[in-house]
This record gives sequence, C-alpha cells and structure tokens, in this order.
Amino acid sequence: MQAKAREVCVPPVLKDLRAGTAELHITLEKRLPFFSDTLDTPAFVRLMQAYYGFYLPLENALLDSHSIPADFDLTPRLKAQTLHADLRALGVSTDALASLPQCDQLPLITTRSACLGVLYVLEGATLGGQILRREIASRLGLEADNGAAFLDIYGAATGRRWRDFIHYLSTRPMSADERAAVVAAAQTTFSCFERWLEIQEVLV
Repeated sequence: MQAKAREVCVPPVLKDLRAGTAELHITLEKRLPFFSDTLDTPAFVRLMQAYYGFYLPLENALLDSHSIPADFDLTPRLKAQTLHADLRALGVSTDALASLPQCDQLPLITTRSACLGVLYVLEGATLGGQILRREIASRLGLEADNGAAFLDIYGAATGRRWRDFIHYLSTRPMSADERAAVVAAAQTTFSCFERWLEIQEVLV
C-alpha cells in the first residue's frame, strides 16, 4: 500500500498572506526591469536610487513606529545603508544621495501586525534578490563588492533568515483581525512601492 504523502500544515497567517499578495507580487514583478533588454548600468543606478528612496524612509518609519515586537531584532535586517554603500560604489556622490527624493506615501505602521506585514514584503524581496543577483552579475558584471551587495545582502544566510522570519511570523498568536491587519499592511507596502517606482519612472 502506497504511503500517504505527508501533509504540510501552512499556518493561517502565511496562507492569508500568500493569497492576499499573490496578484500584487506578480504584477510588480512583471514591471521590474531587472530582465529587460534596456537595463544597462545607468538604468540600474536609477533603479537602485529609487529603491533607496523607498527603503530609507520605510525603515525609518519602522524604527520610529514603536510597533516592532520586543522579541524581534530588526537591526540586522535593515537594508538602506547597504543600498547607500552600493550607490556610492556605483559613483553616486554623497551630496547626490542626500538630495535624492524619498517616498512619503508609506504604509501606516501603528501596530505590531502592520509592522509584520511590511516586513513580510521586505524579507520576501530579499529572498527574491538571489535570482536578480545572478542576472545583474552576468549582464552588468556587478557583484557585492562593486555595487550590487543589496541583491545579496544576507549572502549564504538568505534562506535561513527567510525561514527564521516565516517561523517567527507563523508562531505568533494572532486573532483573525490581527491576521487581516498583517495582510492589509503587506498589500499596502506592495502598492506603495509600485506607485513610488512608477513615479520615479524606473518600471517597464
């Protein structure tokens, strides 16, 4: 008799997040220019400047929100300073970086649920960066040491850090309303990010 395949139990919050953000994720992914024939080094620099203009204020908003769970260490997961270093390596001056536009239409982070929804998007993007890293290295010759560290910010620990985050998210006790708030914040993060990149004219 054939053994029954072991059923994998997906935590409710993760199931809700996948269902609630799948379409937004796919739509944005299709518009990102990483695999576009028109992407050259100057276009990559403009794209990373737009990313910096979103990540910096969003990470500052997270830090200022007082909504980060007490048992969650955000510091090693911050990425704006790595983007800053990448842009400097790509030839963007300190003055130019200081004057880059920053997004002011951000998700409202007033609860721990909202904080976790935002982090779900940011951490998921970091996991996806592994595919982008290989493309940018192959096409533009950019690696972690000359302007593309952001795409491989966790290095060999990328998979483990994603699993750690998902485990943390999945083991937090949440009511249905709290799960809904996590999903809403993730959806808003995707929407704000796409709108910002569109304003910066870096999408395809």
